[in-house]
Parts: sequence; structure tokens; C-alpha cells
Amino acid sequence: MTGEPGAAGSLARFEALLSPPGRELLARLDSDAVTPATALRAGTALRARYPADLVAAALAQHELRIQARAKFGRAGQMFFTRAGLEQASSEVVARYRARRYAHAGPVADLCCGIGGDLIALAPGHPVLAVDIDPVHLRMAQANAGVYGAAGNVRAVCADVRDIGFPGVDAVFIDPARRSGGRRMRAGESEPPLSWCVALAGRGGQAGIKAAPGLPHGAVPAGWELEFIAVGRDLKEAVAWSPAMATAARRATVLPGPHTLVPAPGPPVPVRAPGEFLCDPSPAVTRAGLVEELARELGAWKIDERIAFLSSGTPLRTPFGRGLRVIDSGPWNQKRLPARLRELDIGAVDIRRRGLAGDVDRLVRGLRLTGSRRATVVMTRAGNRPWGLICVDGE
Repeated sequence: MTGEPGAAGSLARFEALLSPPGRELLARLDSDAVTPATALRAGTALRARYPADLVAAALAQHELRIQARAKFGRAGQMFFTRAGLEQASSEVVARYRARRYAHAGPVADLCCGIGGDLIALAPGHPVLAVDIDPVHLRMAQANAGVYGAAGNVRAVCADVRDIGFPGVDAVFIDPARRSGGRRMRAGESEPPLSWCVALAGRGGQAGIKAAPGLPHGAVPAGWELEFIAVGRDLKEAVAWSPAMATAARRATVLPGPHTLVPAPGPPVPVRAPGEFLCDPSPAVTRAGLVEELARELGAWKIDERIAFLSSGTPLRTPFGRGLRVIDSGPWNQKRLPARLRELDIGAVDIRRRGLAGDVDRLVRGLRLTGSRRATVVMTRAGNRPWGLICVDGE
């Protein structure tokens, strides 16, 4: 394996991991529960029985499998590169998205990477998997096999712009947002979003994965822009072509799924903060659906331009974090440490929205010793700087 250049060398190292000695070595690392802290000692011992290059490749793969457990239920059997794992959607997101293709025939998975979406698409469809990186493409095939779907996959190593898609009913594309190991600037991808959007004009049914900061105006009228969060973490955006769109915008929170779409209704009133607060999911705020959530909860806004919602009763929803307000008033940073001590607060999270301030410096200066944990909200209420001290909703 030594001395092979570029992609050929990387592919050879990966194929070595698929060999009987490679699989035996990976299984041994797993059964011995090797961790990054014990990897050096384990590697030294294993080099007495296996080639040094194979041990190095297996240790690197084992570390990636440990990291991938947060994304994939069968991570311990899958294969990754660091960049491929970082860009891959988690299994829960990929399975949710694959539901859109439930009634499609053959699907093209373009820029398939290590197969994060392929493992969700291939069990139900013939899939054309295309990627320009031969190592990622080979890993995608192996990972589809882990999920029992390798027989449904036809793999093509090519630039997606250089091939056609005959016999394909729908496409999913995850354009690269890294180049040469660096993250591209916001809005950049390879191939560009404009090419991906134009592809829908040829294929009809298309879904395009994008970074969650994708501007609403980046996709044409008639498309659906969906923002997906897992728990409280916003993960990605997906643009669905008109043939697959069912709403203009959508906020989705997984697991569930829980989904929120635009709905007409009366204006949401703006009032002073009440006893309870809701901090909407970033999927809701990015989708521009805060007022829809407010109407669903029977809540009001505390400021015309700020996303926090309030009510006199507990606000329980999968679309936001419910908090109970224990202190509310005009923002007074000098008074804050003393007030937190009075309330027996020993640890805080800071949520800042609409109000400038150095959060890290603020936290360092608090020096709290109490027994309770609270959320300090730095925001605006009625267009005035405002502060709230909150605990988890009841």
C-alpha cells in the first residue's frame, strides 16, 4: 500500500480494510473497545501481527466509526472519511427525507459521498449513485451493503454534470460544500446551486440538500424550502422542486417528525412578557414560521421583531423550548449578578436575541455559587432592552 499516489493510494488502503485481514483487524479493535486514549498502545501491539499501513488505516477508521455513532445506528460496520462523515446527513434525517421518494421509481443519488442518503434510499428503490471521488463511491457501496441494499445500487464514478440520467424518476443531490479540505463560503457549493436547480427542469422531481443558512430567495418560486432540526439543533435545509413541493416553507423537528407550514391567521399580538416563554426551534425561525407557532400555541410576541413567544400558561411544543420566567425587567447587566445570587442561581445558559453584548465576558464575570440552573435571556421587549431569568418550563 505504500507509495501509491493520490486517489489510487487511498482506494487501495480502503480495499485493504475490506480484505479478510482488514476486517479481522477492525473487528478486533471493536471487541477490544479501543479508544483514542488507548489507540497508541493498541497500535504498537498490533503492528507485531499486521502490516503497519493496515494498522494505521484501521485505527483511523475505528476512530471515525466511534465518532459516527451519533449519526448512524450501524456505524460500527460502516466506512468513512473525515470529510465524508462531516458532510453526511444523519440516519434519522436521511430516513425522513427518503419518505418523499416513497412513490418514485428509480432514483439518482448525486454527489452521494459515503452513502448517508443512499442507505435510506436504496432499500426501497433502484438507485444510481454518482460521485466524483472513487473512495467515497466505494464506501457508499459498502455502506449500502451494511443495510442490505447493495443489490439495488448502480455506482458511477463521474462528475454529475458530465452524465445523463435516463430511466431515473427522481434525483437527490448533496453538492459538496468543501473544496481541497476547506469549507466553502456561505452559499457556495460544487456543483453550484444554480446547476442543481436547473437539473429539476430536466428531471422534474428533485431534492437539493443545502446548508441551513440558505437564503429564501436562493430557490425559485414554486419550490419548497424545508429547514430540518434534530432536537434543538438545526442541521440542514432542503430545497424541493415544484414536482415534490407541498408547501412554500416548512420547519421540521426530528425525531417525530413534527412539521410546521405556513397557515393564514390573524396578526399575533405584541405584549409584555408573561409567566412563560417559548424559545422557538431555529428550524421555525429560519422558515419564518414564528407567527404560525404563536397562533398554534395561543401565545403572543414580546417584541415585533423578536422570535421569543410568551403566555400566561406553560408552552409545551416540539417546536421550541418552554421556559418559566422567574424574573423580568429592563436589561441591567450591572444588577444581574446580585439578582442571580438572590435567586440561588449557580449556573446559567445565555440566550441573546436582538440585544448586543459579549456573552462570554458576561458569564465569566458572574462568579455564581448557587444550587439552581437558569437561562438568562438578553433580548428586547416592546422595543426596549429587556432581561429575563428563566428555568425550564413546568
